[in-house]
Amino acid sequence: MHGPTAVPPTVVLVHGAFTDASCWSGVIGHLRAAGLAVAAPVNPLRGLTHDAACLQALLDRTVGPVVLVGHGYGGAVITQAAACDGVLALCYVAAFGLDVGECVQDVLCRFTPTVMADATVTVADRDGLRIRAERFAQVYGEDLPPRAARLLAAAQPPLAENALTERSGRPGWAWTPSWYAVATADRMLNPSAQRFMAQRMTATEHVLDASHAVVLSQPEAVAAMIQEAVAQGMARDDDHRPAPAG
Repeated sequence: MHGPTAVPPTVVLVHGAFTDASCWSGVIGHLRAAGLAVAAPVNPLRGLTHDAACLQALLDRTVGPVVLVGHGYGGAVITQAAACDGVLALCYVAAFGLDVGECVQDVLCRFTPTVMADATVTVADRDGLRIRAERFAQVYGEDLPPRAARLLAAAQPPLAENALTERSGRPGWAWTPSWYAVATADRMLNPSAQRFMAQRMTATEHVLDASHAVVLSQPEAVAAMIQEAVAQGMARDDDHRPAPAG
């Protein structure tokens, strides 16, 4: 990342497993209506090291500061990619905020299993994990219209199995102000696990009555949290910016 600090931040939205960047469409609309620059890159879902490197490459090409937002597995990606200058804030949306040496599977095993545990399968060509189509709405988004859930189930990209077991590096939340949207009706990532991670990173919590598909079912609430992070991040940046000479 490079460029003058006076440049307004870009909000970078990183999607999680079993979906693609289109899941952010509603959130993007609200953020752009508020005058914010937004990027929603493809998260390859090939493993934490690979996916974080792809995000870091994008950040290196971005002029000015950023606010990183991760949904689900995307939270693990922003946690690792945030170890660079220019990240004003981190926003987690029902997401994995891993600690150093921790993996996604560690968090999943630490709390009561959700229905996701018996609803994923390895696809025939072994390119990764998907949620069984007939279970997708129940597991991923019970608060979505049935047609939307069916379309998501049909279009879901595979998640590499090693994405669950690769261990995280230094967590960006250890030195970066963080926000966390807890989805209380999440049936993929236990809400108790979400609260644990939010409290561990001393994040500003927003509690939403939503499924794991919260970015689709409550885009306005998610966007409001991100706008709060942007505003506070910019204010903090101004406070620490050197006064002009003379």
